[in-house]
Amino acid sequence: MPSPPRLYTQQPSEDALPESSRVAAQMTYRSAGLGIYAVVVRYSTVPLEKIAMVMNSSQVSGSGQLGQAFRIVFKEGLATPFRTVGRASIAAWFFQYSVMGFIFQTCDRALSSAMGVPRVVYGEELMQPPKAEAAAVALSVSEQARVAAKAVLAPALAGTIESVVANRAEAQRFHGLPKLAAIETKLGWGPIARACGPGFVANASRNFVMSATSFVLTPTLYQRYFPQERKSQASLFWFGLGATLSSQQQAILAILATPACTSALGTNIFFGNVIAITQQALWGRALDYGAVNGGTSGRSINYGAVLREGLKAEGVGAFLTMPKWFARVLMNAPIQGTVPWFYNEVI
Repeated sequence: MPSPPRLYTQQPSEDALPESSRVAAQMTYRSAGLGIYAVVVRYSTVPLEKIAMVMNSSQVSGSGQLGQAFRIVFKEGLATPFRTVGRASIAAWFFQYSVMGFIFQTCDRALSSAMGVPRVVYGEELMQPPKAEAAAVALSVSEQARVAAKAVLAPALAGTIESVVANRAEAQRFHGLPKLAAIETKLGWGPIARACGPGFVANASRNFVMSATSFVLTPTLYQRYFPQERKSQASLFWFGLGATLSSQQQAILAILATPACTSALGTNIFFGNVIAITQQALWGRALDYGAVNGGTSGRSINYGAVLREGLKAEGVGAFLTMPKWFARVLMNAPIQGTVPWFYNEVI
């Protein structure tokens, strides 16, 4: 008696798709997820962003700058900062972070292939133990130079493209939609300059710093130096914020006592923002410089004049003070500190 026919099924696997298609699908999925996450977090923290913008501008000076910023931000009620958010900001938040992730991955892979150096670790690789020093092949001077160059070029390009997407929307939230429109009308910029927005150079410089800390320094330091037995989604989350989470205080102290971890902690939020805050202040002062007659008119930004005026008025404090840094960290921590965790572990 013949046996009944059997239906053979093939179990799905990663090999079902060509490598190039699988990588492209993963990159698209991760970038889109990062964009959606960014919209939710950034809209929820608009008041913090507005306070940081005002703190890092020429609108406040002297003592009590944080109080001055609060009064400016909420002068028309608690909803005042949310009124500066238009459709351009929603779109910019999504594309800003999706482009940042997608472009960084693309640039990192392309540059790594072209320059013959390893790509930056991410995803499950962060939870793997680092290669033993004995097994590691010593790099020549030229190889070390290529690795360093790629580590700079990838976040620089990603940060510049991020600014193309987001800078004009940030300027809208800084000035308000009607005020920026009046400035743009007065300046009579072409389509490219108008799309990039005022203060583009300082904005791109700031985004380069934060892209480098989020996508290069934080994952690299975590993968190489964080204690292997403490690696988890929770510890990566808090490592990105600049702190380490453990169930017991002794475990926290033990981790903090590790020299490599001590130098690595806070790279993404605290150390990165010490550098980025100077660029944020330059951006805010540049936008104030470009707005004349109360914002009813505008002028081209001269960064040299912005620097000279700021230093003459307040010295180094025009660009870097503890309150400015605190406002920037307060604004940036919810999104920038959680990006490595969300990017590498959730999606």
